[in-house]
Amino acid sequence: MDIKKQVEAILFTLGKFVSVDEIAKHINSSDEEIIKVLNELKKNYELNDSSLAIQQQDNLFKLNIKKEYGFLANKLLGEREMDSPTTKTLAVIAYKAPVDQSEIIKIRGNKAYDHIKSLAESGFITSEKKGRTRLLKLTAHFYDYFDISEKEVKDKLKVLNDKEVIKILEELPSAIASPVKKI
Repeated sequence: MDIKKQVEAILFTLGKFVSVDEIAKHINSSDEEIIKVLNELKKNYELNDSSLAIQQQDNLFKLNIKKEYGFLANKLLGEREMDSPTTKTLAVIAYKAPVDQSEIIKIRGNKAYDHIKSLAESGFITSEKKGRTRLLKLTAHFYDYFDISEKEVKDKLKVLNDKEVIKILEELPSAIASPVKKI
C-alpha cells in the first residue's frame, strides 16, 4: 500500500491534529518517513490549488479545509449547535480565559450560568472550583472545533473590547452561531 495515501486517509478520518508518532504507529512506519510524506502532501495540496491543506501546529498535523472555503462548510453544516447568547458567552470566555465565572456573570448576566453549563457539557470549556467562584478554561476541543490555536485567539483578541471579540469569534470559519430564527 502507498504510505502517502495511508497518511492522508488517517488525517482525513481523524479530522483533528495528530502527532507524527500517532500516524507512524497506525501504519508501522518511522517518524522520519511520516514527516517526509507529510511534507510531500503539503506540497501536493499547494501545487494542485486544492481547497484542502495540511496544517501544522508545532509537531501536530491536520487535514483541513482552507480558511477561505470555510463558509461552504458552515453553509452545509445546517443547524447550529448552540444559540446566539451561548455563543456570545463562549466568545467572552475565549477572550478572557482563564477567567473567573463571576466575571463572566457580571458581563453576560445570570443567564450565563446556563450557557456555562451547556458549554461545559459540550466540551468547549472546563470549570473548576476556585474559592467562592469557578475558574473557566478553554479545552482542546474548543481549539480543534474552531480551527484556531491558543496563540491565535490571544493575538487576535488582545486589543479588542468584548463586543468586537464576540463579532470576530462569530465570523470564524467554523463558527457555530447563526442568526436566531424567530418562529
